[in-house]
Amino acid sequence: VQLQASGGGSVQAGGSLRLSCAASERTFIFAMAWFRQALGKEREFVATIAWSGGSTNYADSVKGRFTISRDKSEKMVWLQMNNLKPEDTAVYYCAEGGTLYSSPYYSTSGAYDYWGQGTQVTVSS
Repeated sequence: VQLQASGGGSVQAGGSLRLSCAASERTFIFAMAWFRQALGKEREFVATIAWSGGSTNYADSVKGRFTISRDKSEKMVWLQMNNLKPEDTAVYYCAEGGTLYSSPYYSTSGAYDYWGQGTQVTVSS
């Protein structure tokens, strides 16, 4: 199953973008997340949200600037990105986890079994 992500684009430093991702139709979803991969670098964790309770966790590099949210009835997750920096330039991937793990594990890619196709975010200085 490939998730559908959208909302990427090109902005200047200090600007904002909002990424969207539609969750799958399966019954049990435990968490949704955003990861990113810059050119020549490994994929890294950005943010995660517990599907049921809505608790969130962020990478230190985006805390205070990015906000992850979800709507269970619409089965959507969003990543609001404010005060963007050139170092935020990357392909952003949404991910969905269908297995219950301890909370810290949801900051790793191994907790997720469905992934989106990626959406490019480019921030110019």
